[in-house]
Amino acid sequence: MSTELKKGRKSGRTYIVAGSKAWNRRVFDEVISRYPGKWYFFDSPEQLTIKYVKQLNPRYLFFPHWSWKVPMEIVNGYECVCFHMTDVPYGRGGSPLQNLIIRGHKQTKLTALKMVDEMDAGPIYLKEDFWIESGSAEEIYLRATYQVAAMIERIITEQITPVPQKEKPVIFKRRRPEESEIPDLKDLMQLYDFIRMLDADGYPRAFINDQGFHYAFSRAVLYNGQIKCDVTISPTKEDTP
Repeated sequence: MSTELKKGRKSGRTYIVAGSKAWNRRVFDEVISRYPGKWYFFDSPEQLTIKYVKQLNPRYLFFPHWSWKVPMEIVNGYECVCFHMTDVPYGRGGSPLQNLIIRGHKQTKLTALKMVDEMDAGPIYLKEDFWIESGSAEEIYLRATYQVAAMIERIITEQITPVPQKEKPVIFKRRRPEESEIPDLKDLMQLYDFIRMLDADGYPRAFINDQGFHYAFSRAVLYNGQIKCDVTISPTKEDTP
């Protein structure tokens, strides 16, 4: 065990991980909770209150995937670290995975950022290479979360000082549910990418509406010049009793 880890275990430092997805909890239980110190997992905004955070007095709060706004009194009062799936400042903003894939990226960076008032604008702790060329969105998120767990260990053991961003930002817009409708695409690979990038819990699946029915696609596999996938068929909303 490293000297840093021994110090962390002896100090009894407290840490909070806030995650809104099932894969966040899985990686927390399997990996992060075993790190030195006292670890707490939050999965709802009701838990993340300034009163409770003050009681725990964490050294860091980590946000691998969080769906709600963090109260600014927490952001300003504690060291909050979020993780973004782009080479920040390129790709600040919403739906980073989907925006990367639809732009044709096969590789990106996982970036650990100190949270500030402006979204994804804080100083950077570290970046690591990350591949997104295959797998469903949920598979990619799970892989990313395991890698984030390793990044968290580096941050708590090395006490990394974040470095301010300098380059001009490129902003991504959060995708809207209606944008999951499959557009006109040039080839099979683009269609495969479109289906897989939306295939995760909590995201609207790629779909088409035709003759009163809604066709939603998931679990896509590209093989031998064909896409094989699951299709869920339901009446379109306007036709549903």
